[in-house]
Amino acid sequence: MSLEFRYQSASTEYQKIQTELASLVENRTRLDAQLSENEMVKKEFAQLTPSNTVYKLVGPVLVPQDQNEAKSNVETRLEFIKSEIKRVDGQINDGEDRSEKKKNELVEIQTKLQQDQSTPNS
Repeated sequence: MSLEFRYQSASTEYQKIQTELASLVENRTRLDAQLSENEMVKKEFAQLTPSNTVYKLVGPVLVPQDQNEAKSNVETRLEFIKSEIKRVDGQINDGEDRSEKKKNELVEIQTKLQQDQSTPNS
């Protein structure tokens, strides 16, 4: 396989990895926003008294919901979001490792190409 073809192929793979990383970072940002939103809800729930009514939005209608059930739902969501953050962080780290390896491969191929171009043909 020619060096030019290897370089082109590695470059395409590198761009694909960068696109995947951008998507993962976007997902991570969204999860962070959901985490802080749910933590805020949890803090609000901590200030409720038993006489307060909690409502849940179902379609266009607010429906009364049991306080304990609502608190449990928020806790479950928080656990899920935290596990998703860990999963996405792992994928980001893996993607960064793959990106760095591919970048090093590109530099290596580029160096060989430059050496070949500077070496006069016999």
